[in-house]
Amino acid sequence: MSQFVYHRRVQFSETDMAGIVHFSNYYRYMEEAEHAFLRSLGLSVMMTRDDGSVIGWPRVRTSCAYEAPARFEDEIEIRLNVSRKGVKSLTLDMEFWRGETRLARGSLKTVCCIVAHNTELISIPIPPDIDAKIVESPELSDDLA
Repeated sequence: MSQFVYHRRVQFSETDMAGIVHFSNYYRYMEEAEHAFLRSLGLSVMMTRDDGSVIGWPRVRTSCAYEAPARFEDEIEIRLNVSRKGVKSLTLDMEFWRGETRLARGSLKTVCCIVAHNTELISIPIPPDIDAKIVESPELSDDLA
């Protein structure tokens, strides 16, 4: 998969008093797009294994640079690319578009972790069955600084 595209409509509750999407919502939008991307691959952000342990993807770094405002009722297109797939981590770069206008660019770095009953999170190499489904595809127009 070279690029995953996710659409959503801005809700009134996501805007500030000026009618503009509050900056914090872009992080929610990135998470929604990430979850939809994983579901499109038959995966989830939390996957229970046969032994009862759970594999998840906690965030270790996020960023977002804003370029233009989004407003109530705008339909936003979020373009997600896996810009880096490491042994244990994924970096997902996203662009937010309204028509021909780029609204923002964001990035999530997540680490594959496992947690068993009553234990702490432990980072692990991405399991082969998951790794095989995720394709690295750097395609966004600019890197986030």
